[in-house]
Amino acid sequence: MNARPNTRQAASVWVGRAALEVGELALIRDGRREYCAFGYSRSWLAHAGGFEISPDLPLHEGHFTRRAVGENSPFPFALADTEPDAWGKRVIQRAHAKLRQRDPTLGALTRFDLLTAVDDFSRMGALRLRDAKGQFLRSDTEFRTPQFIELEKIYAATRAVEQGTETEADLRFLQGKGTSLGGLRPKCTVLDTDGTLAVGKFPSVTDTRQVVRGEVLALKLAALAKLDVAQARVETMDDTPVAIIRRFDRTAEGARIAYLSGGSLLQARRDEDRAYTELADALRRVSVRPSEDVRELWRRLVFNFLINNVDDHLWNLGVLYAGNGQWRLAPAFDVNPFPDRVRESKTWLSEDTGPITSLEQLINGSTYFGLQPSEAREEASAMAAVVANWSEIATSKEVGVTDAELEVFAPAFQQSE
Repeated sequence: MNARPNTRQAASVWVGRAALEVGELALIRDGRREYCAFGYSRSWLAHAGGFEISPDLPLHEGHFTRRAVGENSPFPFALADTEPDAWGKRVIQRAHAKLRQRDPTLGALTRFDLLTAVDDFSRMGALRLRDAKGQFLRSDTEFRTPQFIELEKIYAATRAVEQGTETEADLRFLQGKGTSLGGLRPKCTVLDTDGTLAVGKFPSVTDTRQVVRGEVLALKLAALAKLDVAQARVETMDDTPVAIIRRFDRTAEGARIAYLSGGSLLQARRDEDRAYTELADALRRVSVRPSEDVRELWRRLVFNFLINNVDDHLWNLGVLYAGNGQWRLAPAFDVNPFPDRVRESKTWLSEDTGPITSLEQLINGSTYFGLQPSEAREEASAMAAVVANWSEIATSKEVGVTDAELEVFAPAFQQSE
């Protein structure tokens, strides 16, 4: 078998709307070996506002290397957080396959190709990539973030991809507009009616319940329970619901805010069992408001249990940069009721207790998160009272779940009633 050819793909890394140079990133293939190399620029190391952009990249001179392990990314954690999610990769790979049908000499996509295929304007967080010509990747007109009025066109294109009937025009329209937040469900970055960056989430052909309305229901309930959550609403197109989730990694003026997922904060692999107590420890180290963030984390665990949100992996939460080398817990997102799942968290409470399976377990573990058991019971009781009114919020005009559909969601909320 022939060895793979030696290749090197590189881009400079920049940060923020002002575009300050941070360093140089390269993906290197040397025969069968493939690894990533990163080095900070001298200007970033000397900059008064320079910070460690990723927990695996200490702020000093030299090159850091990393190899991919299994399905895990070869890139530094902060940059891996900007890679397209499973839906985005599906669109990019489908489009490339069609190109290869016309031109068999085209090579297979590399991880670097996927990383750089995301639209620069909507790339998650504050990190940006620039090629040797000084062009941000990707920033051409074809990859622009679509306007709100294009939702119907986006939905039609995503539906075609799911059904395997997409055209090259559909794929060109969707390419680069995926997100880094989420999995294989159809979605797209979009400019909201006021020009704010948002994510549009669409129904899937495989849905057996109103998943879109369910996510907005969960986020509205969380806000009523006084959790910090991403703003969300339902828009309808010919009776088809679309969840519009505001991006929280931009300021009101459009400035970019650096972002790290919980998995990246812990430098975790996707196949590892990790615990919320580890995340609490990390928040105490890096947060600008550690006590507040750790308590908020515990309250989110209670809420997750009350609505049976069991897709609570560490990449479904994150932190935002707060300046001076410190971070803060990002608003909650990707919160969904799962009426057809066993009530057991994906992330463990602690290494000793394992997954979360009861409210009592959360109350018993509350001291690690800065609450006394009596205080924790009071907090949990107040949150349960809010969630107990889920059907009223679900059937409200803002969410739009029908009375018939309530029965489908009911098992997810049984612990709050």
